[in-house]
Amino acid sequence: MRMLALITLLLSLSSNGFADTDADRYPESELYSKPVEVVPGVWTSIGATQPPTYENAGHNNNLSFIVSNDGVLVVNAGASYLLAKALHDEIKKVTDQPIRYVVLENGQGHAMLGSIYWRQLGVKIIAHDDAIAEIEKYGVDELEGMMGYNKDRGLDTTLVMPDISFSERSTIHLGDIPIELIYFGPAHSAGDISLYLPKQDVIIAGDMAFHQRMLPIFPETETLKWVETFDLFVATGARHVIPGHGEPTDMATVTRETKDYLIYLQDEARKLLDDDLGLDEAYQIDQSAYRHLDTFEELAKKNAGRIFQELELDSF
Repeated sequence: MRMLALITLLLSLSSNGFADTDADRYPESELYSKPVEVVPGVWTSIGATQPPTYENAGHNNNLSFIVSNDGVLVVNAGASYLLAKALHDEIKKVTDQPIRYVVLENGQGHAMLGSIYWRQLGVKIIAHDDAIAEIEKYGVDELEGMMGYNKDRGLDTTLVMPDISFSERSTIHLGDIPIELIYFGPAHSAGDISLYLPKQDVIIAGDMAFHQRMLPIFPETETLKWVETFDLFVATGARHVIPGHGEPTDMATVTRETKDYLIYLQDEARKLLDDDLGLDEAYQIDQSAYRHLDTFEELAKKNAGRIFQELELDSF
C-alpha cells in the first residue's frame, strides 16, 4: 500500500470519529503553521500531525528551510503548488536571499508534489535515488490522491521529477553553512534521508524519526533494518532534531517514540511466534503506552500486524 491507500484509510477512519481536531494555526496562509526559527538560520513550518485534509491543505509534514549568506535551501517541496508558494512567501519575509535548492526527504506526495512551483523558479531539486524511483512509479497516484482531498487547493500542481540524485551522502556548501545529505539506510519509506548541519548542531530528520504522531509502517517497511539505521542516525550526536512530523525536539525523545516503539512491537511479535500464535493475536498487542501519540487509533493495530508479518517471513 502506497500513500494514496494510506490517505484513503486515514480519511475513512477520520470520518468514523478520528477527525483532526487541531485547528489550523495559520488560517491566513495555506501553511498549517507560521515558520519558527529553531536555531539561527534554520526554520521550520510544522504541519498537522493528522492525516492530510482539505482543511490543512495537505500540510501534515514539516516544511523547513535553511538561510545562509549566499542563498536558501528548502527541505520538502510541499504537497501542492499553492503550499509551496505559501512557504516561499514566508521565506521572503525572512530573507531576500534566492532559493538555491529544494531537497526532498523522500518520494511521498507531501514531500514532492509542490516541486512544480520551485521548478518554475529555476531551483534545483534533489532527492535520493530510491525516492526518485518511487516518484517515477507512484507519482501519478500520489498526485491523484492529493487532488482528491485538496480539490481547488491543488490548483496548478503537476508532477515533475528531481534534477539531482545521490545514493549515500552528498554535501552542499550553502554559503557559510555545510549541509550533509545522508541516507542512513532503509527506514520508514524508500529513499528517506536526513540533513545534518554540524555547525548548527541540528539534524532535519525527515521520516527517519517520529514523535507526537505514531509512525506508520507500510507493507514494504523493513523495521528490522530501520532499528539498525536509527543507530547511525543517533550517532551524529545532533542536539536539535527537526522530525518529519511534529515539533522540534531531541534525540532522546525521537528514540523513545521511534526505535523503542519498533523494538517493543518486534519483541511482542516474537513472543507470539514462539507460542505459535497468529495475526489476530498480533492485533491485540498492548500498545497503551503509546496511546498519547496522534493517529494512534488509525495505525497501532495495523503497525503490529505488519511487524508480525515481517518477523514471520524473516523466520523462514
